[in-house]
Amino acid sequence: MHAAIRSFLNYLRIERNASELTIKSYADDMSHVVEFLQEQTGAVPDPRNVEVGILRSYVAYLHECGYARTTVARRLACLRSFFRYCNREAICDNNPAKPLRTPRAGRKLPHFLTTDQVGALLLAPPANSDAGVRDRAILETMYSAGLRVSEVVGIDLKDWDRAAGILRVLGKGRKERIAPVGSYATKALDRWLEVRTPDLKAPEKQRSAIFLNRFGRRLTTRSIGRMLETHITTAGLTQQTTPHTLRHSFATHLLDGGADLRSVQELLGHKSLTTTQIYTHISTKRLRETYEKAHPHATRNRAS
Repeated sequence: MHAAIRSFLNYLRIERNASELTIKSYADDMSHVVEFLQEQTGAVPDPRNVEVGILRSYVAYLHECGYARTTVARRLACLRSFFRYCNREAICDNNPAKPLRTPRAGRKLPHFLTTDQVGALLLAPPANSDAGVRDRAILETMYSAGLRVSEVVGIDLKDWDRAAGILRVLGKGRKERIAPVGSYATKALDRWLEVRTPDLKAPEKQRSAIFLNRFGRRLTTRSIGRMLETHITTAGLTQQTTPHTLRHSFATHLLDGGADLRSVQELLGHKSLTTTQIYTHISTKRLRETYEKAHPHATRNRAS
């Protein structure tokens, strides 16, 4: 089993080009499964001997432990992928995880900011310090292009085409996309690049990043998270605000402004349109709230 898992993770890394974060998540999920199977059978099982019955027991165990439906669904997806790989590589004869039913996962509407709240956040970093100039450039870029934090820290100087107003971004699954950057973010980037000071002794991979820490090296996702925590307090925003909130706000404001769903999907780098459709629910919800506040017969209509 352990050899099969190692082979599966190598397959994800090499053939599927999965990120290290995804590989770690799959490794953790498979470790949890093996631990359960070992407790049930008294030994680490051979993948050939794993049957659907014991996997159903595992799913029941997850529910009994109170795991979120999204966690259960993710672990089932991991199991299916693992046994599908084992089946393809003739490690086992079938996929015992295939008959397992994925629980319906209710989707929460993502938290987003109003345009005024975004404005307050973008002005929160002080303009009279290099760190403040950098932080404004980061926040402006994240909101302007709808970037994930992992994408922001991965941007190098060579990825910024100022003349065209675009960034080349490496998204999930190491898939590259072009992200347009607006005039506000462009000005913020210009100001940051004037004071950006790389550590010339650092490895090229560290000093080539467009956004650097105070040591002149590439920022981490955690660094941006801590930076945002400081500025949301200054802006008077709820602690529910996270780095991903700017991405949610980007998508919501585009749809509110009349952008079509397919264009927003491309800009976000979503593989499936279904993922992008969550933002239409936000816009519809806001439209309904506006209607109920403004229309004199709205409450009566709702009651009927």
